[in-house]
Amino acid sequence: MEEIFWDFFLLRDANAAWVLLGMICICVSSALIGCFTFLKKQSLAGDAIAHAILPGVCIAFMWFETKSPFVLLGGAVMSGWLGMMGINYIQRYTRLKSDAALALILSVFYGLGILLLTVIQRSGNASQSGLDKFLFGKAAAMIKEDVLIFLGFSIIILLVITLSYKPLKLVIFDPMFAQAIGINVKLWDLLVSFLTVMAIALGVQ
Repeated sequence: MEEIFWDFFLLRDANAAWVLLGMICICVSSALIGCFTFLKKQSLAGDAIAHAILPGVCIAFMWFETKSPFVLLGGAVMSGWLGMMGINYIQRYTRLKSDAALALILSVFYGLGILLLTVIQRSGNASQSGLDKFLFGKAAAMIKEDVLIFLGFSIIILLVITLSYKPLKLVIFDPMFAQAIGINVKLWDLLVSFLTVMAIALGVQ
């Protein structure tokens, strides 16, 4: 038992090392963009977007008939992006409160995703095996390729936030002043939304 203990904490087990590295990448990227999401008072948007990416994954699989992580992540990001835009649209142009907008997007997108997943399961497509691992997680079975994908996306998020920190900070804390000095507030809001969706889609597995 003692040997197993030290093997785990000294990362002698390759599987434990990949899982740890993958979790570090996901946590760093999520924490960075999560601060901006929290300050925008959209901290619960993560839960809605995590469910909204399901139809995008299903559509990407049905269209390309592959379980390539890049293809499925692309579908997840596009679907999550539409969900985030839907939330922002409802909050801005209707009288519904933010929690109602989140609940509406979550239920509609997740329901559509379950419908598409049922269609895939009944299609008899032999390549559908293992798709559930992408949708419902496989943290204990990460491999080197997964970690490299997480690392690449995490570096992109880190670089974008680092290079854009000053205008992002200004837009988040004082959007009226930012607009007055000529900063395109809507464009930076879209950037924050896109990075949020990317971080969430990255952590699906």
